[in-house]
Amino acid sequence: MRKELIGVISVMFFASVSFAASKGMVQVKGSDTMVNLAQAWAEKYMEDNPADFIAVTGGGSGTGLSSLISGTCDIAMSSRNIKSKEIDLAKGKGVNPHEIKVALDGLAVIVNPNNPLSQLTASQLADIFTGKITNWKDIGGSDLKIVILSREVNSGTHVYFKEHILRKNDVNSTEEFAPSALMLSSSQAIADEVASNPGAIGYYGMGYISDKQKAISVAQKEGDEFVYPTIDNVVSGKYPISRPLLIYTNGEPEGAIKKFVDFALSPLGQEVVKETDFVPVSK
Repeated sequence: MRKELIGVISVMFFASVSFAASKGMVQVKGSDTMVNLAQAWAEKYMEDNPADFIAVTGGGSGTGLSSLISGTCDIAMSSRNIKSKEIDLAKGKGVNPHEIKVALDGLAVIVNPNNPLSQLTASQLADIFTGKITNWKDIGGSDLKIVILSREVNSGTHVYFKEHILRKNDVNSTEEFAPSALMLSSSQAIADEVASNPGAIGYYGMGYISDKQKAISVAQKEGDEFVYPTIDNVVSGKYPISRPLLIYTNGEPEGAIKKFVDFALSPLGQEVVKETDFVPVSK
């Protein structure tokens, strides 16, 4: 009886979320990298659609996808692809995750502005973040302990950086962040810590770059060109740490959800992408 009651409540909750979306209220949740972008979309969208309400919250890509699966949001923002186990879990709950690419992003590696280093190879980054290099003097910097900052494990940014930098796109690699790495809850927390800590190094979506941190130019390997994270370098494919930014809906979007997604992909929505320092997927 208890299980049956829980099932009824779950169905009612899914129905209430869908009803809210049909009435013009859309819940968007997930990737902290995408929060500023989604909030900017929401503000622009609601200017022309005052009867609709778009609620945007962060929490990480995994949190957004879990919320979509549980029926507590209409749109999940994710800076990584949904995992097969998440798809299986979703389908078991009657949810059909539908992926839409809405922008591109370059992951900036940042240090304190007083750090004399301005460029690193991908291999050097891997050695730093796995703890093989522990002092900046070992790679030509000051005699100062390296303080590693990372997003927490629920973050798509964390997953992407681990797979593409620490594990070098090797599916058989088991490299992990150094035990000493500080796992922070948001990109802004990383930005603030790097700004105040001379030994710190971290990473975030390049939309967060400011003059309070110094972004590093990155080369894929020794001898390659060092490339700075800019829109042009991400579009051209020159910058080696770039990725798609995604949203997921339960099946093909409909009603108010579709209206908002269509806006995000429209010329005006893609102009917002540029204004927030990400890279448009359409002209």
